[in-house]
Amino acid sequence: MNEQPVVQLRGVTKKIGTRTIVDDLSFDVMPGEIFGFLGPNGAGKTTTIRMMVGLISMTSGEVTIEGLSVVKEFERAMVRVGAIVENPELYKFMTGYQNLEHYARMVPGGVDKARIDEVIALVKLEQRIQDKVKTYSLGMRQRLGVAQAILHKPSVLILDEPTNGLDPEGIRELRDYLRHLSRTEGIAVIVSSHLLSEMELMCDRVAIIQNGKLLDVRTFKETQEGEEGLTIRFELDPIERARTIAAGMVRDAEISADEHSVTLRLTREMTAKLNAEFVAAGIQVYGIGQVTKSLEDQFLEVTRGNRIV
Repeated sequence: MNEQPVVQLRGVTKKIGTRTIVDDLSFDVMPGEIFGFLGPNGAGKTTTIRMMVGLISMTSGEVTIEGLSVVKEFERAMVRVGAIVENPELYKFMTGYQNLEHYARMVPGGVDKARIDEVIALVKLEQRIQDKVKTYSLGMRQRLGVAQAILHKPSVLILDEPTNGLDPEGIRELRDYLRHLSRTEGIAVIVSSHLLSEMELMCDRVAIIQNGKLLDVRTFKETQEGEEGLTIRFELDPIERARTIAAGMVRDAEISADEHSVTLRLTREMTAKLNAEFVAAGIQVYGIGQVTKSLEDQFLEVTRGNRIV
């Protein structure tokens, strides 16, 4: 895969007086991915985003957008960025369409009607685009804000806590739309949030930040079987007989068992073979499932021991 990162952070740091708000952050964001920026309130997420879009200065480090320095080539870099920091700025007394027309006039080189219609369809606002924004729900305003942010076909869309204030239906609509956008437009989407469940459903990768430090970057695409196989849990009875069979078939495997199940690492092929052995031995197999850690489990695993008391 020879794709180059759309966004690169290298050693990004922000200090205010003696306090370090953001501490030496480095990560890449690739084209077409939804990249989550996860951490508790006060972790430094919004400060980092503000530095990425040039709203505040960095103490040290560098941010590049498609290889262009946000500090040295600000205007050229920002042409490639669409962003909503906090709430989208909209004129409530104007229609959704008039808002987009107004913003299109401010884009260098302009935006034609075909592109305006295209983004309206992308955010699925065709039925309400001629209504005044003051009649829109919060979720519709958020989608109109996204439409405004991508009018000029940016390479990256940056959203700071975009689900704040949305009801469950609005959150789901925004999540589905961002996935559609990243796939159809190839835009890299950076989303900051403190909501673990939403990040797990929305993102391809998640950067975990705490106290201004990057603790880890985790991938949450569909689980791929690695060299060690998958963690498989068999629900069966009797347990002791099943454990003996598993130990005989899978040498040097770490096997855990409770009164209802046996769990171990297996390839897909070995899962089928072991199940056949259980059945042949007269063991009742009630269920077979893959065991995965939730984002919440992984977040707590990474942040434990990094808290400031």
